[in-house]
Amino acid sequence: MYSRSGSLFRDAQNYIPGGVNSPVRAFHSVGTNPIYITKGKGSKIYDADGNEYIDTVCSWGPLILGHAHDRITEKIREVAEKGTSFGANTEIEIELAKKICDLYPSIDLVRMVNSGTEATMSAIRLARGYTGRDKFIKFEGCYHGHGDSFLIKAGSGVLTLGIPGSPGITKRTAKDTLIARFNDISSVQEQVEKNKGQVAAVIIEPVMGNAGVIPPAENFLQQLRKLTEENKIVLIFDEVITGCRVAPGGAQELYNISPDITCLGKIIGGGFPVGAYGGKKEIMEHLAPSGPIYQAGTLSGNPVAMAAGLETLNILSENNAYEQLEDKAQKLESRINENMKKLGQHFTTNRAGSMSTLFFAQQKVTDFNSAMTCNTEFFTTYFKAMLKHGIYIAPSQFEAGFVSLAHNDEDIDRIIEANYNSLKGIRV
Repeated sequence: MYSRSGSLFRDAQNYIPGGVNSPVRAFHSVGTNPIYITKGKGSKIYDADGNEYIDTVCSWGPLILGHAHDRITEKIREVAEKGTSFGANTEIEIELAKKICDLYPSIDLVRMVNSGTEATMSAIRLARGYTGRDKFIKFEGCYHGHGDSFLIKAGSGVLTLGIPGSPGITKRTAKDTLIARFNDISSVQEQVEKNKGQVAAVIIEPVMGNAGVIPPAENFLQQLRKLTEENKIVLIFDEVITGCRVAPGGAQELYNISPDITCLGKIIGGGFPVGAYGGKKEIMEHLAPSGPIYQAGTLSGNPVAMAAGLETLNILSENNAYEQLEDKAQKLESRINENMKKLGQHFTTNRAGSMSTLFFAQQKVTDFNSAMTCNTEFFTTYFKAMLKHGIYIAPSQFEAGFVSLAHNDEDIDRIIEANYNSLKGIRV
């Protein structure tokens, strides 16, 4: 007999490719059918079969306040009643732009778009137009959305599904995409030297979040900043995940680095589709209508998304929000490490602020190659066990987990207990 979620998935496959609108949602890598969510409130989500879960995915990061926060839902209602879209200018998009510029000293001007992918694609085009160069450098395992250039040796769902690239990417596109190794500055230097005067940009997740959470090594980002400045290369930080997550001003605040362009998304939309890219005035003014580089979007600056994002950022500025998030995340990390010690297991945990990953690897995970040593069969066993214990984690070894302000002490304790009981079932 099928569950309600199982029936929905069977039905979905008749109308949607693979039955899902984003590949990881199919749960293929964990060998089971996906669950279908009917509602969420605070730290909890509920599926179509009436099961309750503590949610550590948080819509892949945006829901830093938890689900259906009262102030956010009230603000959405207030704005939506006046109209959901105009395709014209509104005051609230200026307010959110001001807030972003205040939080990110590296951003003089910011352009709103509708997704993180749109932000990164536009940032690369801007860097190419600004420098007059064609090539750019990305890092193995970093995922910057599904733009053609970014799917070469990407992370996230591409990595989860074991796809090294994607059909549909032209040889010319691949030729202009140069690959370096995260936390290895010599690999970047090598590409810059081999392509002297041809590299428009280096794009990087300053904390990798799409091969699992992998923080930068000491001085790596500083060395990258110096190298790009010396070679007049635009440095792009993809902070779609880390932006307003690891610190109010993102990873660049945490590590004291000032990129030329920053890409944002997720939290700045308060749970709505959103993206943004911003940076130095001299670069951003090359965008139309100020300059010749074209980019546009009917729903860019959508008033409902702008309102939800602005209210989220306002709430985060209150009541020591980031100290609270750090306390919750630190407790979770330390207690999971204690669980592994008690059970005689030697997997590894990585954390940056309120995002973290438990890697089923026996060595420290510092880059794409070390992430690839993870035992995904162990992860599959762990995922299914956690789900049975009422904890929803990302259905992929190569994704981040998140805590929100809605997670209370009881939630954290339940996650820790479920972690212990689930790890007991994993034989090394």
